Amino acid sequence: MNSPKLEVLTPHNSQLIIIDHQPQMAFGVQSIDRQTLKNNVVGLAKAAKAFGIPTIITTVETDSFSGKTYPEILDVFPDHVILERTSMNSWDDQKVRDALAKNGKKKIIVAGLWTEVCNTTFALSAMLEGDYEIYMVADASGGTSKDAHDFAMQRMVQAGVVPVTWQQVLLEWQRDWKNRDTYDAVMKIVTEHSGAYGMGVDYAYTMVHKAQARNQGHNEVLGPVAAPVR
Repeated sequence: MNSPKLEVLTPHNSQLIIIDHQPQMAFGVQSIDRQTLKNNVVGLAKAAKAFGIPTIITTVETDSFSGKTYPEILDVFPDHVILERTSMNSWDDQKVRDALAKNGKKKIIVAGLWTEVCNTTFALSAMLEGDYEIYMVADASGGTSKDAHDFAMQRMVQAGVVPVTWQQVLLEWQRDWKNRDTYDAVMKIVTEHSGAYGMGVDYAYTMVHKAQARNQGHNEVLGPVAAPVR
């Protein structure tokens, strides 16, 4: 069977678009904890930066409604041009189409708000009119309710969109731990954003391999002193 969707994601065949990760859009998200959502999309952005993935950041009605892209994302890409739109569907903006074409990658990884509107319309349009493959990062996207997110994901999957998670994308890009050029960056992202997995990495490094802790300070540890017990 010869299908492009059988190809794993690599740093050479992927591009990323971050759609409308703006405060007012996040206020309406009910399908995922908002802090978790921000953690995941920032982790995905850092992964894209580490692997040199062409990344588009696009926003809608920034000044009149939605607010600016999370500063944590902008700090990952401090020199990026932000593509502002009026349409909820990013595909309707010629700047976005041109940027996607310039990147020259047919596999588009999408993280956006809201799943049922901006993500779905972009995904369907980009597949229909641009012949792109869409990989929807389910846990770096959010909808106005769990049903809204889940049914939008189902609709997109039925249309051919590939559902993924942000950590799946990170590790698919890394693929092999012998790829030392990105190993340290991946481990840093994991320890900062991957929850229990990251905690386990910290534990292994410091307790098993006796590496220095990641904190920047030099915290003195005072040993136990038993107080009198009456």
